[in-house]
Amino acid sequence: MKQRNRTTFRPNRKLLSCALASCLAMAAPHVMAQSTSATLRGAVTADSTVTVTNVDTGLTRTTKATNGNYNIGGLPPGTYRIEVTSGGQTSSRAVTLAVGQTATLNLQDAPPVSAPAGDATTLDTVRVTAPALVETKTSEVVTYVSQKQIELLPQNSRNFLAFADTVPGMQLVTSGNGDETQLRSGAQGASQINVFIDGVGQKNYVTPGGITGQDDSRGNPFPQLAIGEYKVITSNYKAEYDQISSAAVTAVTKSGTNEFTGSLFVDRYSDEWRKASPAEEVAGRKSPEKTEQYGFALGGPIIRDKLHFFVTYEAKDYVVPDVIKAPTQVNTALLPSSITSQYGLTSRPFNQDVYFGKLSWQASDAHLLEFSARYRDEVGILGVGGVNAPSAATALTNNETRYDLRSLYSTQDWMNDAHITYEKAAYNPRPLTAAPSNRYTVVDPNNPGNLTLQVLNTGGGPNYQDKGQKGWGLQNDFTFYGWQDHTLKAGIKYKSVDLTAFQQFPPYPRYWYDVIESMTQPYRIEYTSPRVGRTPFVESSNKQLGLYIQDDWQVSEKLVLNMGIRWDYEEIPSYEDYVLDPAIAAALRGWTNIRNTDYDIENYISNGSNRKSDKDNFAPRLGFSYDLLGDQRHVIFGGAGRSYDRNLFDYMAREFYGGAFTTYTINFNTPVHACNPSASCIPFNAALLTPEGLAAYAASNPVAGGEVNLLNNDLETPYADQFSIGMRNIVTLWGTDWTTSATLSHIRGYEGIYFRLGNRYPNGSFRDPAFPNATWGRQPWGQAIPGYGSLILADNGIETKLNSLLLSVEKPYTEQSPWSVTLAYTYSDAKENRTNSSTGETYVFDYAYVGDDYYTSTGVPKHRLVATGIVGLPWGITASSKLTLASHTPRNATNCYNAATTDNCFYDPYEPDGSIGYKQFDLALQKVWDTGSDIKLRVRADLLNAFNWRNWTDYDDWRGTPNNANANFGERSGNGIRWPTRTFKLSFGLDW
Repeated sequence: MKQRNRTTFRPNRKLLSCALASCLAMAAPHVMAQSTSATLRGAVTADSTVTVTNVDTGLTRTTKATNGNYNIGGLPPGTYRIEVTSGGQTSSRAVTLAVGQTATLNLQDAPPVSAPAGDATTLDTVRVTAPALVETKTSEVVTYVSQKQIELLPQNSRNFLAFADTVPGMQLVTSGNGDETQLRSGAQGASQINVFIDGVGQKNYVTPGGITGQDDSRGNPFPQLAIGEYKVITSNYKAEYDQISSAAVTAVTKSGTNEFTGSLFVDRYSDEWRKASPAEEVAGRKSPEKTEQYGFALGGPIIRDKLHFFVTYEAKDYVVPDVIKAPTQVNTALLPSSITSQYGLTSRPFNQDVYFGKLSWQASDAHLLEFSARYRDEVGILGVGGVNAPSAATALTNNETRYDLRSLYSTQDWMNDAHITYEKAAYNPRPLTAAPSNRYTVVDPNNPGNLTLQVLNTGGGPNYQDKGQKGWGLQNDFTFYGWQDHTLKAGIKYKSVDLTAFQQFPPYPRYWYDVIESMTQPYRIEYTSPRVGRTPFVESSNKQLGLYIQDDWQVSEKLVLNMGIRWDYEEIPSYEDYVLDPAIAAALRGWTNIRNTDYDIENYISNGSNRKSDKDNFAPRLGFSYDLLGDQRHVIFGGAGRSYDRNLFDYMAREFYGGAFTTYTINFNTPVHACNPSASCIPFNAALLTPEGLAAYAASNPVAGGEVNLLNNDLETPYADQFSIGMRNIVTLWGTDWTTSATLSHIRGYEGIYFRLGNRYPNGSFRDPAFPNATWGRQPWGQAIPGYGSLILADNGIETKLNSLLLSVEKPYTEQSPWSVTLAYTYSDAKENRTNSSTGETYVFDYAYVGDDYYTSTGVPKHRLVATGIVGLPWGITASSKLTLASHTPRNATNCYNAATTDNCFYDPYEPDGSIGYKQFDLALQKVWDTGSDIKLRVRADLLNAFNWRNWTDYDDWRGTPNNANANFGERSGNGIRWPTRTFKLSFGLDW
C-alpha cells in the first residue's frame, strides 16, 4: 500500500511549552472560548479619558489614553455612546459595534459628532446617529450577517444559518425533500464547520452535520428570535478557533435591556398557498401540507443598568408532502394492484420546540456575568417516499440541552472571558412500525437474472440508532492590552464528554417477495441476531484539551500582523484501550491471503497499549492587513494557516458495532430465484415467518464470525491548510459608502477518514488474478477471513483541494439611507480524491485504497451568485428580495462506455447540460403599524421561488457499457425537484 504522510508542523515542544506557560501565567489564577465581544481602539489626544456606554444596558467601560492610543475590549455587540474627556472638555459620539469585531475609530481625526439630546439609554434617540463601524483591517476572510438581514430578508425556515449563504464561499444545502439542512463551505463537508454561539462551539462529536441536532433534521439549531447577529469566517481565522477545518460561524445572542421589550409571531402556509410539484401535477392533486411556525421573545430589566433577562420560545408544526412511486425502469402495468394502490401522494409530520433563556448581571463596571440555557426537542418522520410506504418510516427524535455560565472581566490593560458549559445531545432514529419489513421486488427488465429492483417497502423501518454526547467544559480567553502596539491573547479549553453509539441494521426481519412470482411466499429472509462476544454499544469518556496564543501586532499605522499557534489534543479511551478479540487476531495473523499484500495487518491489530491519540496537532496561523492610505478605505489582507478538526465518534465506534450482529440470509429455491441447496438455501418453511422459527434457525446454524471492522493504530486528525490574499475597499457612490472585497483562496484538506475492503485473493491481490488487467470490479468480496466475514479497514487519506475567487459588494442599511444591497459571487475549482466525499461518503470499495487521482467535487457548483436587497418605503413598509443563481453541482457517474471492458470502468463526474443548475428568487413585503402605545403590529408576506423555477434532482447518471453509450445519459430521469415550488407565506407579529 502506498504510504501517505502528512506535512507536520513540529516546533520545539520545550519552547512552545514555555511560551504557552508564560502567557497562561498572565491569566492566573483564572483558568481559560472563542469570544464574541467587540474591541474598540484607535488614536486619541494624549491626555484623554475615553468612556463607552452601551445605550441599551448601561454597561460602561473607561480607559485612559496611552501614548496617544486607547483600546477597550469586552464590549458586547451593540450601540455605544463614546465620551472623550480632554483638557476639561467632553465630546461624544455614537457607534454600533458588531459581533467579535475589532474596530478602529480615531477620535482625534475629525471634530466629534455630538450625540442627540435626550435620554441616552433610549435606543431610538441614539441609533439615528450611530453608524456601524466597518472592519477592514482584519486578515480573516470574513463577512457579517446583520440583524436587519435576519429580520427582513425572505425565508421560510427561520433557521438563522440560512443567511450564511449570502457569504461568498458558503452554501446552505437542503436535501431535495428538505429533511436535512447543512451548512457547507468550499470542497469540505458539513462536518468540518463549527458554529460558536456566545463564544461556545456547538460541535457535533458523534454524527455528521457539523453542529449538534442537524443530522437528518429539518429543524433549527437555535431560535432565530434569540440571535442578534453573526459573522462567517471562511478561512484564515485566528488561533482562538478550534475543532474546525472549514468555515467558522460566530453568533451572539440577544440580551435584555433597560427597556421591557417583547415580540411574538405566527407564520404559516399550506398546500393551498403553493404551486403543485411536477409529481403532484401528474397525480392531479396535491399532497396535504401545512407549515406553522410561532414563538415569542421577552426581555427587560430586573435591576436597571445591572440585571437583565431575555427569554424566547419558537416552535415548528409541519405536515410534509411526499410521493411514493416505482423506479423509472419498472413498467407499473405489470405490478399487482395491491402494490400500485399504495403509490401516490402522502404526507408526514415534523414538530420542534426550542427554548432559550439568558440572565445578564453587570456586577460592576468591569465585570459582566451571564447565564444562558437552551433546550431543543423535536420529532420527525423520515424515510417515506420513493418506494417506502408510510409504515416503513423511521421516527427521529432529537433532544439537546446546553448551559453556559460566563464571566467577562475587563480592566484598562487586560480582559478575561471565562465559560463553564454543559451539553447533552441525543440522536435516536427508530422504526415507526415495530414489525418485520416486507420488501416487494421485480427482476430488472434491463438486466434479467441480476439484482432485483425494489418496488415497495412496507413494515418496520431499517434504522435503529442510539447516539449522543454529554459532558461539561471549561474554557477561558485572556487578552492583554498593556504592551504598546500589541494585543496578546491566550486561551485554554478543557472538556470531558461522554460519547455513545449504537446501531442495528435491520432491527426487524426483512421478507423479500417477487411480486410477479408470489405475493405470499418470500424468496429471501434477512435478519440480525446479536453475536456472542461482540458488543454493539460503545461509550467513551473523552477528554479534550486545547491551548493557543496569538498576537495582533500594530507594526505601523498601516500594517497589522496577526500571529498565533494552537495545539489540540483529544483522549479517546474507546480507541486507545481497545483490545481485539484474540480469536480474531489469530485468524488474521494466520490468514495466508494477506501475508504478501499491500498492507501490514499488525497496523490494525490493537492490544490495548499500542495506540495513542494524535498529539502532533500544532496549528500555526499567520495573517496580515496593510492599509494603503492609512484611512481604512483600501486594505490588502491575507494569510496562511493550518486548522485541525476531529474524527467523528461514529467512525471511531465501528470497531464495536460493525459486525456485532450476525446477519442471516435465508434463500428459498424458487423458479425465478434459484439457488444451490445449502444451509442458506433451503425449501420454504412457513415457520420461518415467525420469531420462534427464526430463532430456531439461528440456533441450528450458529455463526461464530461476522464482519470485522478495524481502525488503523495510528489514526491522525483531519486538518486543512489555508492560504488567502485579497483586498477590501470602501468606496463612495451616490453619497453613501459601499464595501467591496475580492479574495483569492486556496484550501487543502487532508487525512479524512475512510473505510476500505481488507479482503484479498489468495495471491494477495485486490483484483481477481484471473483478470490481471482489471482496474475496476473483481473485488475479493468472497475472500473472507477464515471463520469470519469480510474485513473492513479504516485509514486516513480523504483529501480535497479548492481554488476559489470570492467577490462581495455591500451597501449597508442605515436609518439615514434606508436601503441595502449585497452581492456575493463565488468561483470554485474544487477537487476530491474520492467522489462524494464532500457530501459525506466514507467508503472506498472500488479500489484497494484512495489514490492520488482527483475528481471534480460533487458538492460544489463552479459558479454561485447570491444577491439581496432591502428598501424602506413610506408608511412603515419594507420590501426585500433574494436571488440565488448557481451552475450545476457536478454529479457522480461511473464511466464504463469509454472503458475497454466493464473491468476498466472509472469515476467520471459530470455537470448536466445548461449553464444554470439552481435558481430561486424570493420576495418579502412587511407593513408595520405603530399603535401609539409602544405596541407595533406587523404583517408580512413572503413569496418564495416567485417565478416557480424548477430545480430538478433526478438525472440518469449511467454513461453506458463499452461501445454501448446510454442515450439518456445526463438527461432528466424523474420529476424530483428541490423545494419549494412557488409558495406564499403569511406572517403576523407584535412588537413592544
